[in-house]
Amino acid sequence: MKYNTVLFDLDGTLIDTLEDLTDSVNLVMDREGYQGKTIEDVKNGIGEGYRFLMEACLPEGTEPSEIDRCTKLFEAAYIQRMMNKTKPYEGIIDLLANLRIHGASIAVVTNKMDEAAKAVCSHYFGTLIDVAIGDSPERRKKPAPDNVREVLLQLGTTREQVLYVGDSDIDVRTAINSGIDFLGVSWGYRSRERLMGEGAEIIVDHPADVLTHFLDHNERQQDDLSG
Repeated sequence: MKYNTVLFDLDGTLIDTLEDLTDSVNLVMDREGYQGKTIEDVKNGIGEGYRFLMEACLPEGTEPSEIDRCTKLFEAAYIQRMMNKTKPYEGIIDLLANLRIHGASIAVVTNKMDEAAKAVCSHYFGTLIDVAIGDSPERRKKPAPDNVREVLLQLGTTREQVLYVGDSDIDVRTAINSGIDFLGVSWGYRSRERLMGEGAEIIVDHPADVLTHFLDHNERQQDDLSG
């Protein structure tokens, strides 16, 4: 079946958020008397939500209540500076615009706070994004399929018509759990080897390759129908 929707992860796929995330983590670390973290430290903690990130950055053995407290401090810090240094990856705006030209709906599912996800997508992509869903109490975060199912419901499409594009092992597992096709990208926060280890079969190196994959798939589907 032809794709009519492309569903993207956000951090590490559409936008590079590492500097703003690192600045926000280190603001909390400094205020609370913890050792500062490098960009690489923060990079390794991205993907499973803010609490996971703070747990990864705090000393091993930190009490859960302290992790929760620091997570709230991080959320407050990040919402104030989440668009200071963040930027779309080169070629992403052109990719989204070209997908639109070819009739695709575009959605984002992320483990970033829902408020932040919607604000970031609106700021950087405007009307190029149809639906943006982040982490909220109503639904389980990735790799659970809940937010993907919500996208399908809002856009009125089916699993067979959706291509999921992401940069992490969490994204691979989310696509598998949701029963939709996955396309990995190499420019994000996880290695090609890690993606392949989770089951990614195709990984592309440039945003334009996503459009090529989308069009090639739909052309093959059309040929099958014509044949």
